[in-house]
Order: sequence, then C-alpha cells, then structure tokens
Amino acid sequence: MADGAKEKSEEFALRIINLYKYLAEEHKEYVLSKQVLRSGTSIGANLAEAECAISRKDFTSKVYIALKECSETRFWLRLLYKSGYLDKKSFDSIYSDSEELIRMLSASTKTLTEGRHEGID
Repeated sequence: MADGAKEKSEEFALRIINLYKYLAEEHKEYVLSKQVLRSGTSIGANLAEAECAISRKDFTSKVYIALKECSETRFWLRLLYKSGYLDKKSFDSIYSDSEELIRMLSASTKTLTEGRHEGID
C-alpha cells in the first residue's frame, strides 16, 4: 500500500476531528458527529494496524476494513449535509477527500486480492 493512502487518511482524520468540534460546539450535535468521528478516524487507524499485520491476509483484511470505514464515513457525511448541518461547500470539500480515499483504498484492495489469486501469499 502506498504511503499516500496513509498520509491522506491522517489528513482526512484531522478534517473529521475539526468537523466534529464544529458540529459539537456550533450546532450542539452529538449523535451524528460522534458517528462520523468514529468512522472517519478509524480509516487511518486500520491502515496503521495494517503496517504491523502478521500475514498478507491480515494486511488485506485491515486495508479492506479501512475501505469499509471510509464508505461508512461517506454515509454520515451525506446525512449531515442532507440534514442541514453541513453547507454545500463544506460537504463538497470533505466528500471529495473521501472519494479520493475510496479510490486509493479500492485500488489497494484490488491489487492485494489479485496478487492472492496469482498464488502470492
């Protein structure tokens, strides 16, 4: 997995933390904001765990979990936008970052899965 995904996930996590602070302080919104905080920071945490994987299967599993967490984060971001907690400009910006992460993680899982089918363990 490229260092780019790790760096991007950390930058994304910082944006999510700032979003959480904004939602909690400005809107007194604690339910959706906790959900997006949990899933949005979990992406990078799973990639950090992947670095210490004990096998290729474990590594692939952690990267795939990061991909699923990113997908979940996108769900919460859409809800925050549709419920009026995020304006269009803010939503478009952070959602664009999530799309980039999805592409990176999808490519990584595809590469890892294809390698496995070729007999690489």
